[in-house]
Amino acid sequence: MTLTSFGPANRIARSAETHPLTWRLRDDGEPVWFDEYQAKNGYAAARKAFADLSQDDIVQTVKDAGLKGRGGAGFPTGVKWGLMPKDESMNIRYLLCNADEMEPNTWKDRMLMEQLPHLLIEGMLISARALKTYRGYIFLRGEYTTAAKHLRRAVEEAKAAGLLGKNILGSGFDFELFVHTGAGRYICGEETALINSLEGRRANPRSKPPFPAAVGVWGKPTCVNNVETLCNVPAIIGDGVEWYKSLAREGSEDHGTKLMGFSGKVKNPGLWELPFGVTARELFEDYAGGMRDGFKLKCWQPGGAGTGFLLPEHLDAQMYAGGIAKVGTRMGTGLAMAVDDSINMVSLLRNMEQFFARESCGFCTPCRDGLPWSVKLLMALEKGQGQQGDIETLLGLVGFLGPGKTFCAHAPGAVEPLGSAIKYFRPEFEAGIAPTSAAVPPLARPIVVGA
Repeated sequence: MTLTSFGPANRIARSAETHPLTWRLRDDGEPVWFDEYQAKNGYAAARKAFADLSQDDIVQTVKDAGLKGRGGAGFPTGVKWGLMPKDESMNIRYLLCNADEMEPNTWKDRMLMEQLPHLLIEGMLISARALKTYRGYIFLRGEYTTAAKHLRRAVEEAKAAGLLGKNILGSGFDFELFVHTGAGRYICGEETALINSLEGRRANPRSKPPFPAAVGVWGKPTCVNNVETLCNVPAIIGDGVEWYKSLAREGSEDHGTKLMGFSGKVKNPGLWELPFGVTARELFEDYAGGMRDGFKLKCWQPGGAGTGFLLPEHLDAQMYAGGIAKVGTRMGTGLAMAVDDSINMVSLLRNMEQFFARESCGFCTPCRDGLPWSVKLLMALEKGQGQQGDIETLLGLVGFLGPGKTFCAHAPGAVEPLGSAIKYFRPEFEAGIAPTSAAVPPLARPIVVGA
């Protein structure tokens, strides 16, 4: 799989007018360093933001553009920025880039950081100006060693050009930017767990409120945004709200473009920048090329391991948050996975739930004990040793670990694919029940955590 696979060459012509995130990419996949980035209109939006726009103007522009978080939650970015305090006496505040991309089957932020590091830096510079933050951190998953190397070089290039550090562009505004590599925990994708990890603490989510905008890194106001979210900011500031909103397909309630992809046994697995509102069928057939010869599409996930499974008949759904919600799940990160007809759903779910159980921070009981319980039951079903009532117990866990039942969104995301798999492929789970097993009341089967 190549991170620069943008579909058939005769169908894709990337330009600044249609592909604000990816038009600067090199065909050879090498990074776009400072001189080339600047030659391709790089940092022009930052200069405009510093010269022509007030800090409030930048926030309002992003809000008017309807930019939403691209990390999976989809919270309106301008609204989030608006939560930062207006009190000028609170002069110590932080901007954090959430680059802890550990969602299975998701690699979009990696491509941006490895090949367009200056796009992220420009997005953070404009955002810092809007939020009056004097220091920023790119919190990067430790396994992304190439991205860390490229980002650090790009930071030094920006410093040498006077675009980071003291008195940027003669404005009197100071902004320092650091690349911080984490220890590799999925839970750091949750913004307050990320903040704890950055401070050197255990990566547990914090109680909210207070929200990071009020009490964040080292108790100071903090804004946390995803890599792809921040990379959208230069185009919005540079080319305007109406142009940005015009990029999406008719019917989409989300604006702009999105990095979308397909993996699995498809003919052309890859990553593409596409307008919100494109159908999943177009993504699957026209860009990913459909299934490889000899394989049939059984089901698919629209945006990472924490989203529910959908069937082939759902491929006509539009790829935006509301479009995917209409068919019963979330868009998530927008990088889909095709499951072929050779895959047993019980084994697939056992693998997924093992990952989520191991990545739980262990803070709250439903997640700490419920996810290993689901793994135990799935392992028994996988071996044909399940008992009557196990499927009902799994469905009970899906309810007990659902939204609003746990301290953060880790467990709800973990059980969403489990619930949808049982909904659509229950006979495969029933096949794992031993013929002579005795009936066990739901949620009554004994469990030894870690066994």
